[in-house]
Amino acid sequence: MRYSEGGGLTAERRAFRERIRLQAGERFAAGEKTAVIAKDLRVSVRSVERWRRAWREGGVEALRSAGPANFLTVTDAQFTVLEEELGKGPVEHGFEDQRWTLVRVQTVLYQCCGLSLSVATVWRLLKRHGWSWQAPARRALERDEHAVELWKKEVWPRVKASRRRPGAGSSSRTRPDSR
Repeated sequence: MRYSEGGGLTAERRAFRERIRLQAGERFAAGEKTAVIAKDLRVSVRSVERWRRAWREGGVEALRSAGPANFLTVTDAQFTVLEEELGKGPVEHGFEDQRWTLVRVQTVLYQCCGLSLSVATVWRLLKRHGWSWQAPARRALERDEHAVELWKKEVWPRVKASRRRPGAGSSSRTRPDSR
């Protein structure tokens, strides 16, 4: 499961990774080399170097978990308000036509809830709540459905019929009549 679908690390997995970082912090204080720590903890040297830099700048507290990376930025109550606003239509919000675009939804979200989200985050938010991208059917207003059905039943079979001559043909491109 991807982060945008509510996945990510579980609380247990975050705690496990934090314990690894704290063990590395103890070993930094003991003066051990980066490569030895990486090998013993079964992590990359690059990760240990990054942890050592954080440890130097902020101590052991800098190695603690910052919590889940993906937290909900829009509460259910805020999304309910957004849905009510979207239900009013784009014209009600000052847009000239009846199309909702992600930028327009982003603008309404900022106006009604004071949340400033990226267009990609707005798309993920809408998708998570069951909204989907819609395209209008491109049909002429003057379309006569009865005439279309009649054409499909009577004319199309004749047009679709093979244009080959009945009888044996030839495989030669230069002399099609030869056999």
